[in-house]
Amino acid sequence: MMILVTGATGNVGRPLVGILADAGVPVRAVTRTPHTASLPDGVDVVRADPSDPGTLAVALDDVDAVFINPRAVGHAAAALVALAEKRDVRRAVVLAASNVDEDPARQPSRYRGDYNREAEQAVTASGMEWVSLRPTTFAGNVIGLWAAQIGAGDVIRGPYARAAAAPIDERDIAEVAAHALRRDDLLGERLEVTGPASLTQEEMVAIVGTAIGRPLRYQEVPPEVARQIMVAQGFPEQFAVAYLRMQADAARQPARTTQVVTEVLGRDAGTFASWAERHREAFLAASGPRVPGGRR
Repeated sequence: MMILVTGATGNVGRPLVGILADAGVPVRAVTRTPHTASLPDGVDVVRADPSDPGTLAVALDDVDAVFINPRAVGHAAAALVALAEKRDVRRAVVLAASNVDEDPARQPSRYRGDYNREAEQAVTASGMEWVSLRPTTFAGNVIGLWAAQIGAGDVIRGPYARAAAAPIDERDIAEVAAHALRRDDLLGERLEVTGPASLTQEEMVAIVGTAIGRPLRYQEVPPEVARQIMVAQGFPEQFAVAYLRMQADAARQPARTTQVVTEVLGRDAGTFASWAERHREAFLAASGPRVPGGRR
């Protein structure tokens, strides 16, 4: 069995490649920049652009299953799936999202290139065996949203303090993906993959604070102010607007949680606290040395 992984250096692709390699499964990792990939020894690293499927024609030789990352393939999911079928690839596992069926205006990731709906539709309409993974909010999203503010002080400013999510450790998504690529028990399923608990923004900030040894707190600001902060941090305007709509909805009730990780892997999903502890250096790097009085 040879498994081809698109998005091989991403938040899910990188741990997926490592999990498969550690299990002794032949892996072909696709990246646009192989010289910076830093993937495990023994992995077949291929320079190609998944958003231009023609560059993957040779890479699909002898491939049994493919992992499709929407951000990596962009608008080319249907073309890539058609090419994979032509090259006799038997199975596709696609990374979608828990909100894939919702109004696109409430799917902020679309404005950063995650065409989850199109990728899932291409895979499920194909003649290949398929599994769709629909994870909830990635735990790692808070690094991009909060790290800069943590570097400036102990207060995280944002909208809707009570907005809830069930953040999922990206490593758990990767382990479920590895299972789906190698085994047959999940075929034809759309799996909503969540973390183990619903947490508010306030609770998540406090958890990150514990992980880095600082008393962080969340300060709610009006949505318009939050939009301005996000745009100033470099987020696209449309992303900020969609994110705020999603957060407004999330403030109305606890986040849905599922037992998919437990059912598939036979263990509990990783907690947000364990994820934060494992990634504390990402926040500490932004923090710099402490200044007396808690200011930066």
